[in-house]
Amino acid sequence: MNKKFRSLPTTRRYKGLLVEPKIRNFFTGRIWLRRDTPFPQEKINTYIQHHYFEVLPAVLDQPIRQCRRCLNTNSRKFVSFHCAKCGEICHYCRYCITMGRMCSCDELLLWKNEHPQKTPQSHTFHWQGQLTKNQARAAQELTRSILQKNNHLIHAVCGAGKTEVLFPAVYEALQLGKRVCIATPRTDVVLELFPRFQQVFPKTCIHAYYGNAPQQQGFAQLVLATTHQLYRFENAFDVMIVDEADAFPYTMDEALQQAVIKVKKKEAPTAYVTATPSTTLLTRKTKEQWGYSFIARRFHGQPLPIPTFQALWNYEKTFQKGQIPIKLRNWLQQKLTNNEPFLIFFPTIDLMEKAIPLFQQIDASIAAVHAEDADRKEKVVELRNEQRKGLLTTTILERGITIKNVQVAVVGAESSIFTASALIQISGRVGRNKDFPNGDIVFFHHGITAEMDLAKKRMLDFNRQLQ
Repeated sequence: MNKKFRSLPTTRRYKGLLVEPKIRNFFTGRIWLRRDTPFPQEKINTYIQHHYFEVLPAVLDQPIRQCRRCLNTNSRKFVSFHCAKCGEICHYCRYCITMGRMCSCDELLLWKNEHPQKTPQSHTFHWQGQLTKNQARAAQELTRSILQKNNHLIHAVCGAGKTEVLFPAVYEALQLGKRVCIATPRTDVVLELFPRFQQVFPKTCIHAYYGNAPQQQGFAQLVLATTHQLYRFENAFDVMIVDEADAFPYTMDEALQQAVIKVKKKEAPTAYVTATPSTTLLTRKTKEQWGYSFIARRFHGQPLPIPTFQALWNYEKTFQKGQIPIKLRNWLQQKLTNNEPFLIFFPTIDLMEKAIPLFQQIDASIAAVHAEDADRKEKVVELRNEQRKGLLTTTILERGITIKNVQVAVVGAESSIFTASALIQISGRVGRNKDFPNGDIVFFHHGITAEMDLAKKRMLDFNRQLQ
């Protein structure tokens, strides 16, 4: 064994091998590409020789072809090619290629030993807020389900304070020494939740995983991650929470749904949190007898702002001519005059990019964001800090963002991308702050759709339950 490796002062001895905590912390509960580890291959090989890793082919061929990372078995999602590395015909999986391509001749590492930190740890619950009656009831119901290892669905309107409802249950699980994962389909939600949980649990090691996230040290007992990042975990968590469980792409992607199952331990409960549960989720809740919490009231007790519909005929042609449609321009001018921050949602990036220079002629601080925008986080922070007047956006900001007194418009609300669920979430950005419980939400359209009507009906139904 390498002497330098053996003499490291931070190691502990297991079965005659000096195990570095940073390696154990990194790999516990993970399934990782062997050629892509952040540690020297010499050390990894030593751990393999001492049977601390199970070495798995990245793509299994028997009895059926399967990606070992995301568990995909759909033959149409595999690509065959002549591999320059091994000189043979290899296969790679397109389902999880965003996490880095790996093919048949690649190997995955699965850490075989539990983390030795199994006793309850000392965690501080540092939250100065107070749950409403409805929040407290839901928090108690969720905690009970988790302790009984039963799945749970939290169905609550946008702005009900769903994150605060999670705090007591997460704290109870952490105190029992359980490892908790909160997964969500959107990076923006992870970025929104991470500092909030750090503030509430200041003594807890918390990691946030999303695309291009920095490497983090220590063994995280609480993990916040996008659902795509779950491909890199397996049999890791004692409690699984899926926030925004109705959001794209999770709700449409069986591989991501399978990933949620893969990363939790066999008897670990799963809690789903959403304002707009799918029919599938509601059916599973009933059939499998999950715990269920319903909150129809926002935390400040005020009703949901209801969208108004305004026709914006031929808006695409107007933008192509280098003009902002008159009704939309008047709406914008009103928000600027009132010094109210705003979000304007567009159905496509192409249309939004045609529009942004026209808006910037009116106010240079207005910016545009979309999923591939590397500066999206900074632009949202600048809007929150009143350094920008407003943002044009795609549906990427339909959830996971809270801006005080924000006003919202949807351009092209009739477009197919604006489902009833998406429109409810977009409307839910308005009136979230207790000091600004009202606000403007307008659906500009080229014809009213059934999805628009359904979104409005559901919000009105929620408000009727307050009476």
